[in-house]
Amino acid sequence: MDYMEQAFSLAKLALGQVSPNPAVGAVVVKNDVIVGQGYTQPPGSSHAEVVALQQAGEQARGGVMYVTLEPCCYYGRTPPCTQAIIAAGITELHLAMLDPNPLVSGQGKGELEEEGIKVYVGEHEEEAKEINESYTKFITTGMPFVTAKFAISLDGKIATRSGDSKWISSGEARKYVHYLRYIADAIMAGVNTVLIDDPHLTCRCGGKGGTARKQPLRVIVDGKGRAPPTAQLFSEPGKTLLALGRSVTPEEARAFAQVGAEVLELPSEAGLVDLEGLLKALGEREITSVLVESGGILLGSLFDHGLVDKVIAFIAPVIIGGKEAKTAVAGKGVDRVVDSLKLQRVRVERFDQDLMVSGCVGEK
Repeated sequence: MDYMEQAFSLAKLALGQVSPNPAVGAVVVKNDVIVGQGYTQPPGSSHAEVVALQQAGEQARGGVMYVTLEPCCYYGRTPPCTQAIIAAGITELHLAMLDPNPLVSGQGKGELEEEGIKVYVGEHEEEAKEINESYTKFITTGMPFVTAKFAISLDGKIATRSGDSKWISSGEARKYVHYLRYIADAIMAGVNTVLIDDPHLTCRCGGKGGTARKQPLRVIVDGKGRAPPTAQLFSEPGKTLLALGRSVTPEEARAFAQVGAEVLELPSEAGLVDLEGLLKALGEREITSVLVESGGILLGSLFDHGLVDKVIAFIAPVIIGGKEAKTAVAGKGVDRVVDSLKLQRVRVERFDQDLMVSGCVGEK
């Protein structure tokens, strides 16, 4: 059995549910039998290693542990996991990757080795980097990891010339989008999306009509202040943040307060909100990941300013046509193909008749 793979399957259960902490999985093995396993609990609760050690009990002594990320070695909301591992009598530790957190970054490994524990690093490291991509960006920059998601026709349209977009992607693809929302801390959309589609922007992962217990923060980017308090997303479970590019009026403040929405005033230029300032503000709120589901204007501005980290595009085998039909990414773009953004670690998957192409944004 691949014990590290089992640890990753556990870590995925914590994705999007434990921010700003990383999603970690841990497995304790004794005599080739798993005696304890666990994954990160919500902030303030036990980390994966402690959960696995508690389950293993005395069987952990002399055992081997597999962890998807280097154990912490400092006092935060909880005591250091390194001390729990030492006290439990673990003799060998396998780490998928070192923790990019400057407070750890090899120090946890060093502390364990000083106690005579054999430590091995790098098993399934690429998988570890992917599952921790949001955490890594946040803990090293203070900024959230931004994923641009869109669905397009085979000829690159996100809607017809009349604005109709329901539905370009298949039901299977839309179901997967709810998983993407589930593992994100926030969903971002532009005001045009709100005005045209009046979306819910909720995560529905509990089957038909079901709503997830934890909802990502809804962030509406509204440069000119056109979002109506009557939009249905304001009455959905979870919290909504309205990023305005101008000062809010007393009447608007009262109206949005009545629907439980928070208003954040930001500088704007030509009606476009300062997106970098918005992302910094989200980082200060410990938002580690943002899923952008919007039209071409917001996506174009994010790409123009180099603020997108990952792209997830669903491509449907339909032709929409029309020179006035909307495309996924507007903005200024580039003058030459050689200057275009290149995706790295590209992956292609199939959802019913649709193809999903994903990859991280590289250098121009």
